[in-house]
Formats: sequence, C-alpha cells, structure tokens
Amino acid sequence: MTAAGDTGFEPATGDGPPLPESAAAARSAAVATAHEGLLQIRRLTNAEHPAPESVPAAWELLRPVRAVALALEAAGVRPSAVDASGLRASTGYLVGAGPAPGTVRVEWAGPAGSGAARDEEESLTRCAGVLRGLGWTALLYRGPRRRRFLEVEPPSGLRRAPVR
Repeated sequence: MTAAGDTGFEPATGDGPPLPESAAAARSAAVATAHEGLLQIRRLTNAEHPAPESVPAAWELLRPVRAVALALEAAGVRPSAVDASGLRASTGYLVGAGPAPGTVRVEWAGPAGSGAARDEEESLTRCAGVLRGLGWTALLYRGPRRRRFLEVEPPSGLRRAPVR
C-alpha cells in the first residue's frame, strides 16, 4: 500500500535527483520487481503472441515514457540526473515524450565537460538494443548541433488508435 499522495514506483527518466549510494540496493530491487511485473503484464495480455514478452503491452502504449525508462533502468543503463538547482549532475539516459503522440525521445545527457557527447553514439546504440529486444522500434538520429538521439515507438502493428 502507498501513503496518501504517494504515486508508487516511478522509473528514472533522467530528470530526477541523483540516487544516494545508500538507496542503490533498494532501488535496484524495486526496479527488478517493477520490470518483472511489466513482463507478467506482457505474458497475460499478449498471450496470443508466440513470444508475448517480446511485444509491448497495451499498458506500455498508454505510458510509453514510463515503459521505455523502466526498460532502460532494468537493463542497468544509468539515468542522468539533475541537482537541486536543475543543472545536469550526472551522465546517462534522458527519456521524454517524442515529437508525435506515443513516441519517446531518448538522449544521452551529462554535465558540461562530462564527455556525454563523445559517448552518446555507443551509449544510445546500447539503449536501442535494449529497447529493440523488448519489441520497441528504436531509430538513431542526429539532431541539432550534431547530437544524436533515439526516437522510440511501438512496432507499426501496435500503434494506438487516436482517441475520439
């Protein structure tokens, strides 16, 4: 049960505070539990599919930023973080809404001088591999200032119908 006002488990999107070392073990356990729960949802809701865990569930299509962030965190990819003043405090993935409904943008972000730009191609390629292994379509692009990013979406047959 959660306390009043508590929203429960939230995957790290890369815009939160740095995780204290003392909380790392508990966070790792919570991520593993949440990811196993997501895989169970996939097994139950995608039962007609020959490999149900390899296809995003309807729940994920309704919350793609959370689903992508959970997939990356569960795979051991480190999230970025910001300090109390809002400045980037650590290097890692940054997940947010993509340009079209139901899409997600993943960047590799870090503090100024951290080398995040130098590491982004390799790091985002790893992120794309994790997401593709879970049934997402992940395409690597080069954007403004030649910085790379992933655009992530569900496979074409699973895109949500527009709400009317």
